Amino acid sequence: MEPATNQNEIVINKRSTWLTFLSRVAFLCNLFFLATVILHFRNYVTDQAAVSTIVIIGYFLALFLFNPLVNITYLILLIRKKKLFSVVPAWLVIANFIFLLLQLLYILYLNDTQHS
Repeated sequence: MEPATNQNEIVINKRSTWLTFLSRVAFLCNLFFLATVILHFRNYVTDQAAVSTIVIIGYFLALFLFNPLVNITYLILLIRKKKLFSVVPAWLVIANFIFLLLQLLYILYLNDTQHS
């Protein structure tokens, strides 16, 4: 029985490491999303290659790929009653969720026909 328990712990640790890594990547992409929003209102960067990289990471990777994927994974873990906060730090889960809400508000802002 001892080896089977160790095997299960190894599988759980690999999943934990994978989710923690994706959560960190999502958080970094979310920081680029903030930079993209700032660049949308005021362009402080003169290098167009840097601006393009920031926008691609901020819009595509954060807004459409990593952050929704990570938050859906959080939701699945919570529905299955797994211990999410033992796998990923609580501050990282909360930060990624807050960024998801901000991104949804930003999408609604961009699609609003009343803003100038």
